[in-house]
Amino acid sequence: MQPFMGMFEALADREARGWAIDTRPNAQAVRLHVLVDRQEVDTIFCDRRRDDVQAALGHPHGRLGFLFKVPDRFVDGEVHALAFRFADRSVVPFMDPATSEEPAEELEFILHRRYDFASFIDGMKQGALRGWVQRIDPDTRERVGGCRILLTANGAPVAQARADRYRGDVAAALGGDPNCGFEIVLPPRLRRGGAQTLRFMVTPDEHELSGSPLTTLLVDDALEARLLGMQDIVDRLYGEIVQLRTSIADVMPTPSHSLGDYDRWARHYYVLLRGRAGGILDVTDEAAPLVSILCPTWRPLLSDFEAAVGSVLAQTWRHWELIIIDDGGGAVEITARIEAWCKADSRIRCIVLPANLGISAATNAGLEAARGEYVAFFDHDDLLVDVAIEVMVAAAAATGAQVLYSDEDKIDQAGYFLEPNLKPDWNYRYLLGCNYVCHLLFVRTATLRAVGPLRAEYDGAQDHDLILRLAEAVPASGFHHVPEILYHWRKTPNSTAVDVSKKGYAIEAGIRCVSDHLKRRGIAATVRSIRGLTLYGIEWLEAARPSVAIIVPYKDQIQTTRRCIEALLAHTDYGNFEIILVDNWSVTREAIEFRHRLSRHSRVRFITVEEEFNFSRLNNIAAAQSDADFLVFMNNDVFVSDPSWLATIVAEAQALPEVAIVGGKFLYPNGTIQHAGVVVGPDGVASHAHRGLPATEYGYIGRAMLSHEVSAVTAAGMLIRASVFREVGGFDEGQLKIAYNDVDLCLKVRMAGYRVIWCAEFVAAHHESLSRGSDDQPANEARFFHETQLMLARWGNVPDFRHDPFYSRFFTVQRQNFFDLVDPASLATTA
Repeated sequence: MQPFMGMFEALADREARGWAIDTRPNAQAVRLHVLVDRQEVDTIFCDRRRDDVQAALGHPHGRLGFLFKVPDRFVDGEVHALAFRFADRSVVPFMDPATSEEPAEELEFILHRRYDFASFIDGMKQGALRGWVQRIDPDTRERVGGCRILLTANGAPVAQARADRYRGDVAAALGGDPNCGFEIVLPPRLRRGGAQTLRFMVTPDEHELSGSPLTTLLVDDALEARLLGMQDIVDRLYGEIVQLRTSIADVMPTPSHSLGDYDRWARHYYVLLRGRAGGILDVTDEAAPLVSILCPTWRPLLSDFEAAVGSVLAQTWRHWELIIIDDGGGAVEITARIEAWCKADSRIRCIVLPANLGISAATNAGLEAARGEYVAFFDHDDLLVDVAIEVMVAAAAATGAQVLYSDEDKIDQAGYFLEPNLKPDWNYRYLLGCNYVCHLLFVRTATLRAVGPLRAEYDGAQDHDLILRLAEAVPASGFHHVPEILYHWRKTPNSTAVDVSKKGYAIEAGIRCVSDHLKRRGIAATVRSIRGLTLYGIEWLEAARPSVAIIVPYKDQIQTTRRCIEALLAHTDYGNFEIILVDNWSVTREAIEFRHRLSRHSRVRFITVEEEFNFSRLNNIAAAQSDADFLVFMNNDVFVSDPSWLATIVAEAQALPEVAIVGGKFLYPNGTIQHAGVVVGPDGVASHAHRGLPATEYGYIGRAMLSHEVSAVTAAGMLIRASVFREVGGFDEGQLKIAYNDVDLCLKVRMAGYRVIWCAEFVAAHHESLSRGSDDQPANEARFFHETQLMLARWGNVPDFRHDPFYSRFFTVQRQNFFDLVDPASLATTA
């Protein structure tokens, strides 16, 4: 049994307290060795009364407590460690009785000197509040300037300043540092007249200046006050107009549409589509390109097959041939029906295969026989919209594209339209995760033959493999998305449109086709199925480890910021990174201690910016002071937990050409999605995709589960190539100080020819606007309005802003995205 027992309990007001006893008979008061920073500085005896410990231990007397005052030389604002040891050098453990933490061998502490102050507020002069303050050392009586001043108005913080302006009059009268003056120009909202109660505090010492509080009328310029008042009226009227427009929209009888009533919307849409499509391509019969429609067939339901062929016969574009490939079906009724069609219309031909060879071989047989300039792929039980081929030919003529695809929906056995696939423009990264292209696929025949036939080893995913091989041979500019719904995929009991598990082999084929495609491109990666579906996650096996600087601005909010940084340090297994903390004029003692403690970490450094909050400028300053290859901009209320998060997004940025920005999936504390990419458009400027969706949901056509290219991501957690950041001029710190600076940056990067990727595998918790507050607060409304107007003026005429290429034009931006649909009557003709 150890002869000594004891506890180091607390350090408060420079005094450490605790107790210790020697358990041996007739032992005297225990003598302790005091260590600061592991060096002995004193010895003390435990001879102070501690009746509480005596009662708890049944000790014969109560003189077993100790009290130790930390020497003055350690009251210097630096981090130190205090410990106590017994005579045998064993440790007196530190454990705060108020907590349940494990005992420690020492206690880290920071003690600050208490200073005296001399100060005075001169009042308002030439539109600014002026004064001075000197800090006085209580021992040396040295007077220094440079104190930090916090100004509050009616109890709310409104401005900060550094008292470092030259005041020769103060130095002449009192001596000391003449650089002790300050000048604060009040924010516009306080210069509109009326009495204000102003308080001036030295931070973090919380010393109130002489002459504070100051109650004053601030109308020093009648014209300025009037103009500012008029600005108030404009801002208020804007808010009322927005509310009025919303109220009118709510009560107007105009029907709104959503995916919930898609059938009703679609029937209206198809009527209008036929009107828009009529005569969009004016060519002579001699110049009209022939389209070969390939239809592999194997024992379809006759009624569905008849409807499918009927939809081809109904095409407004007359220059087509339908090649039906009977893949050894051997169904007498089907064979007879095909023969009847061929006799009735010379544009219909049939190829009969001697045995069932599979979808790829059957399609290839049709391709060999095709005589058309273009090939369209068509399943034997699906339906073409009657203007489908005409719209696709017109788009091919207008764009010169080699590969075109349209939107599609499904039709059930009762004839209802449902489950539309409203697609983005060409999105290669999304294609790696799923075959979003699907139907209607329309390809120049020469291109198709050059790429090669469909491959039977990928049956079940043969169309996905084909599109990936086309992507290897055709540049991105050669692909074109026709944003019209031209194809109905029939839902039958045995169709993958109903249950993908009925074709489980398709999943394995899909994994192989994506893996083999990446191998052909020389990209090392592992492909997996997501939850046993034809959705694929990709782990990039990039070995390179470029340097990364993680930039985190903060202002006080130390508990939040500490949690953010501790998570980064504990949950980042990427070796080549540093954290740059940008202190935006923190004022609390806790912030000073936080900085002192964390500054000792080899991966962390601090930058101080003593200016009003300007998110863009804070990040620009930090970026300019880093030579890292990549920058990560991160809010101090984002908390990572996956150790591979940084390696994941760095690999994502390096895997594909022209990727400059990678963003992540951020979740609210309740586990729902806060951010899954940004949708842009003039109606709402920017909208976070899938906001409010449970984190485990797939989102629209897998978009919340699959990495894909987007127009923008949030700078709450954004990786960017440092060279590209410099190339486009960084964040706009002049005009977009708070809102939309990340969207603006992403749009600039895309305009420069780079890609922005939303990475589904980078997941973190985000307490949105915890640090700076929401934009819908009254104090922020005017600023947010002006930044909104600036974005509309800057980007309003840019095609990729007017119509987000990665978001269907059929969905609204300002309401629930990927759900609410626009009025079909508002849609223009497309090609």
